[in-house]
Amino acid sequence: MQCKQKEKDLEEKVIEISTERLKGFKNHPFKVKNDQQMEALRESIGRFGILNPIIVRPKLEGYYEIVSGHRRCEAARQLGFTKVPVLIRVLSDDEAILEMVDSNVQREQISPSEKAFAYRMKYDVLRRSVGRPKSGQIGYVYPKGKSPLQEIGAEAGDSQKQVQRYIRITYLIPEFLKLLDEGMLAFNPAVDISFLSEEEQKELLNAMDATQSSPSISQAQRIKELSQSGNCTREKMQEILGEIKKGETNRVMFKNEQLYRFFPRSYTPAQMKKEIVALLQTYCEQYWGN
Repeated sequence: MQCKQKEKDLEEKVIEISTERLKGFKNHPFKVKNDQQMEALRESIGRFGILNPIIVRPKLEGYYEIVSGHRRCEAARQLGFTKVPVLIRVLSDDEAILEMVDSNVQREQISPSEKAFAYRMKYDVLRRSVGRPKSGQIGYVYPKGKSPLQEIGAEAGDSQKQVQRYIRITYLIPEFLKLLDEGMLAFNPAVDISFLSEEEQKELLNAMDATQSSPSISQAQRIKELSQSGNCTREKMQEILGEIKKGETNRVMFKNEQLYRFFPRSYTPAQMKKEIVALLQTYCEQYWGN
C-alpha cells in the first residue's frame, strides 16, 4: 500500500526538470514543426510561461519520456528555458500510448498522416487489451459490445469506417503520405492506393509524374483492381491517369512530344510545367502589369 501511495504522490506532483533530461516519445506520430502555431506558442510561453505542465513518465535509463507536451517543450527550448514544469506519471507502455494519442488527436490542426498513425497506435493497444481482466496491465475497462474501431471513433468524433480508413493509409509509402498532407492527393483515392504494394506505389508515382495527374476516386479504384488481379503495371496505370476526368473536358492539354520541341529531352514533365508557368508569369508582368 505504501508503494502504491508513493507512486500516486509522484504522479500528481508538478516539479521543474531540466530539459536535458527530457526525451521525445518513441514513434511519436505528431510532428513538431516551426510553423505559425509554434510561433504563437513561443510568444505565449515567452509572456506567460508554460501554463499546462508537460506530462512525462520516468524511464529506468534515468531520463523522462515526454507523453504530452512535445511542442511546449520544444518552444521552451527555443526560448532558452533550461527547466520546464512537468507532471510525472508512472505509466506502462500501453498506458502512455493511450494518453499520448488522446491528448493530441483533438488538436485543431493535425495532418491526415498524424491522425492515421495515432489511430493505429491506439488501435494496437486496444486490441491487446481485449479479454484482459480489470486488474490487467493497462487498466483499461473495455466497453461492452464495442470494438476497438468503434471506441476510437466515439472518442475522436469519427465513424468506425473512417477510423478504419485512416489506419489503412499508414500503409502508404512516405512520398504518398507527403502528397496527402500537402493536399496534392485526396483522402479517398489515398485509401485505395494504400492497397498497392510498395513497388506498385512507386510505379504509380512515376505514372503520375509522366501524366502530371493525380488519380480521382474512380481511377484509384481501378488501379487497386489491377493490383488485386496481378496486372498492375506502370503502363496501365499511366493509361488510366491519362484519361480526361469528369469536369475537365475544357482542360488545355499538351502531349510530351509537342513540348519536347521547346525543351531538352532530359526534362521531366514537372520541369517543363514549372518553366512554362514561370514564362507565363513573366509575360503577364511585362505586358499586363499583373
